[in-house]
Amino acid sequence: MWVFVFLNYQAVPVRMEQVEKDRDLVSELKRQVENEGLNLEQKINLLNSGLNKCLNMAAVQTDGSVLTRVKSQLYESGVLNHCVLILALDPRRLRGNWSAAATLAQVTSSCCVGVDPGEQSKAFHRLFLPSVMDGLLSLASQLTRQAECLSLFRKVMDSVSWLLRTHTQLIAQVLSSVHYEQIQLCDDSTVSLICVQLWIQSCTTSRDFLSGLSDDFVLLLLNEAVGQLAVSSDSAVGGASVRLILLMSSQLGLRLHPLLLSFRGLDSLLDKDWRGHGFDKDVDQLITLIQSDKGTSHSQVGTEHERAACVIQAAWRSYQTRRRVKSLNRAVSTLQRRYRARRRQQQHQKEAQQWEEELRYQVCVRRQRARREFHQKQRHLLQLLLPDQVQSYLQECERHAAVVIQSFWRGFRERRRYNDTRQRTLRRTQTQQQAARVLQRAVRHFLQKCRAAKRPPFTQFWIGQKGLTDSRRVELKRQVEEYITVHPSSRVSPEECERLHEEVQLLLLTELQRGEQRRREEQRREALLAHTRTQLEMLRDAPPLSAVTVTDAESFLTPSGPIAAHARDAHNATLQASRLPWWRTLGKTVDVFSPTHLQELEAELGGLYVGGSPDTLRWTE
Repeated sequence: MWVFVFLNYQAVPVRMEQVEKDRDLVSELKRQVENEGLNLEQKINLLNSGLNKCLNMAAVQTDGSVLTRVKSQLYESGVLNHCVLILALDPRRLRGNWSAAATLAQVTSSCCVGVDPGEQSKAFHRLFLPSVMDGLLSLASQLTRQAECLSLFRKVMDSVSWLLRTHTQLIAQVLSSVHYEQIQLCDDSTVSLICVQLWIQSCTTSRDFLSGLSDDFVLLLLNEAVGQLAVSSDSAVGGASVRLILLMSSQLGLRLHPLLLSFRGLDSLLDKDWRGHGFDKDVDQLITLIQSDKGTSHSQVGTEHERAACVIQAAWRSYQTRRRVKSLNRAVSTLQRRYRARRRQQQHQKEAQQWEEELRYQVCVRRQRARREFHQKQRHLLQLLLPDQVQSYLQECERHAAVVIQSFWRGFRERRRYNDTRQRTLRRTQTQQQAARVLQRAVRHFLQKCRAAKRPPFTQFWIGQKGLTDSRRVELKRQVEEYITVHPSSRVSPEECERLHEEVQLLLLTELQRGEQRRREEQRREALLAHTRTQLEMLRDAPPLSAVTVTDAESFLTPSGPIAAHARDAHNATLQASRLPWWRTLGKTVDVFSPTHLQELEAELGGLYVGGSPDTLRWTE
């Protein structure tokens, strides 16, 4: 009794010391991992070495609760969260560290099995474990794309299987994961075999592995196995898929039977493609199971359902027969017409296809004949040449071929360059024309507003205004005569008043005509000023003579013959005057555009010219 008490007394300090040592080791590992100066490779190696050290030290202890306590400390301290973050990184950052990442995945999976989260159990099962599984599947999906990493892929999938055996609630997440779908799309038979073996090992370890899954996820797993049977030709993959279906049948029982019936033709697929591969006994067992399900389903159909089906079929057939009898003649004629049209179309298509094939054959024959004749001619010429001239002849042929290729390329390049230059010129010309139209429209609108503002209000000075009727005019005339009769003038006679009235009317008409003439002269001056400004702007913006084009030169020409002739004469007169001695030009000026000449030219043309490009010429009255 005393010995027992002494042993317990000594064991308590030892145990407390071990707990403190494990806690210090986990804290040191956490501090090292959270160091920001470490790169990704150093951090992965540090986690692998630190986790293995912690697990190995806990595993050598005789007490089994030490390993559970260490795993719980690793989870609570956040070290495992760092592992999950590394597994979920972008694959481009893990490139070159696949082996270390696979080892980290295996260690992380081992740490998640047998852990006691305590008060954080809800967060551990709902948040942490799904994130760990997602990281493992993401790493496995990236390893399938590396041809040399199949062994590492097997290690990661073993970690997934190890995690599924303890936490069966993660099965639904695996079957619905996007990463697992990418793994299934891999064409490598080894990857397919590892995936099927994952589920076989999980089902073999626990008899209730699939009992907690819904029918949708069971159907997904069954679809994977049947898909491997339909797609793969590897006997190992086929045998594993058959064994997986048999294990699911043994665990789910009658629950799997209606799901198997949704895969029609599975028994015939097994009988035709998977016999003679070394697992005929399993194939026969699965075929017997499928056919027994079919027989059971047919035997469960009641007599009432059969009778209802017979009644429905009889009613439908009688309806079809009556309708067919009514429309028999029309149906026959329609059928014959469509058949004949279809036959004519097929005959035309056949003839067209024959003509096309004959033409293609003739083209190929002619090409072959021309090529053969060319080669024969070349061989004959080579036979006629001396041995020392063969090399020079071949070089000449190569040079000629190079010249032809270069000429074609240069022609193509010049044509493209010409088209580009022409398009740019057209765009620039259109832009200039559009700008000229906008400017002329704005100038005309401005001039019209100015003339309207300067024009005095026009009022009629005669009696006959618009809207005055004959009766009103007679009445007004009578009133005026009565007023004149009642109030006669003492100084001027009526005849003198009429004469003065006529004289005033003539003076008023003359003044109105002078005002109209002044307005026309003002309009003419404004138009000439606008024309001069336009010409000055064109001359100011004109390109140099070294870069001028035909289009730019034509923009300074006028379509009027008399104006062009007068400009040419004036230019010649200026040149002749510039050649005269200075004493001959004293007191003389060369009047190129005198006002008299401008009036004669405007009278001859009937309008006033406003400058612009040749396509935007306008004459204003």
